[in-house]
Amino acid sequence: MNFTREEIEAAQATVHAAMPPTPQYVWPLLGQRLGCTLWAKHENHTPVGAFKIRGGLCYLESLAREQPGVRHVISATRGNHGQSIGFAARRHGLAATIVVPHGNSVEKNAAMRALGVTLVEHGDDFQAASEHAALLAERDGLHRVPSFARELVRGVATCWVEFFEAVKRAGDVPDVLFVPIGLGSGFAAAAAARAHCKVSTRLIGVVSAHATAYRDSFLAGHAVDAPVTTLLADGMACRTPVPEALEMLRREAEDVVTVTDGEVAQAMRALFTDTHNVAEGAGAAALAAAMQQRERWRGRTVGIAVSGGNVDAPLFANVLTMPAPTGNI
Repeated sequence: MNFTREEIEAAQATVHAAMPPTPQYVWPLLGQRLGCTLWAKHENHTPVGAFKIRGGLCYLESLAREQPGVRHVISATRGNHGQSIGFAARRHGLAATIVVPHGNSVEKNAAMRALGVTLVEHGDDFQAASEHAALLAERDGLHRVPSFARELVRGVATCWVEFFEAVKRAGDVPDVLFVPIGLGSGFAAAAAARAHCKVSTRLIGVVSAHATAYRDSFLAGHAVDAPVTTLLADGMACRTPVPEALEMLRREAEDVVTVTDGEVAQAMRALFTDTHNVAEGAGAAALAAAMQQRERWRGRTVGIAVSGGNVDAPLFANVLTMPAPTGNI
């Protein structure tokens, strides 16, 4: 999935009209913990606390321009994509319905309702919610916003263009970038931005060890469904890969690694201790992978996404008070 310079610049204009660029910092304590120079891109600092807002802004800007007759959109989410659609829909005066599975994050649901969306709860996982959203779109004549699409990726690419341009200005380019994978827009965007910025940073995808569809598919060379049992990384709870995202992953990733809920919890604690940033499970997955792979990258420059900070307070409190595993770094 390639974008012209004009397409990237247009996406930057759309995104930056709604929010400033997010920061990327080298955190000394994280670097000390991992034995490397570690750059963290803070997408937990967007107006909805996650990178997804960029895709929603570009998708709905394009929709409003190309299909001005659309007045109501619908989509499915575990939370952050739904917030992005709600945020962007409100900017364009559109109604938005968002379908979530039962048992979804209470605080993400509240955030979506605060953005004015109509929230529908259906099914036990994201896939069931997505299928129900498709049925409602057909029944009610609504425009269905997918969870992976070219315009979503174009918007999210602005995150990684900001990142690569900022670290280049600082005289540094990461040897490797760890990117968490839910349905794949974040990874596809990182690959597009790498090409746009002409850097040679290696890309490693990160999935939950309890939702391995993309890892299994990457290894198999074709789409493979996998069960979802993660209790912490709901933003990575993918059961069925998106073909276009998988194609991009197979072409652009050096590897795809898995992180357990325990490793994710450890990374959430590390981020809070070393930087006082709050990360949700998926938001800390890239750091979890960097910690797991630290011996390979010791002494090098490593990039991570803190891709979201929307974790329910009781869950985060439990994570912070969990006993540290033996050998914790």
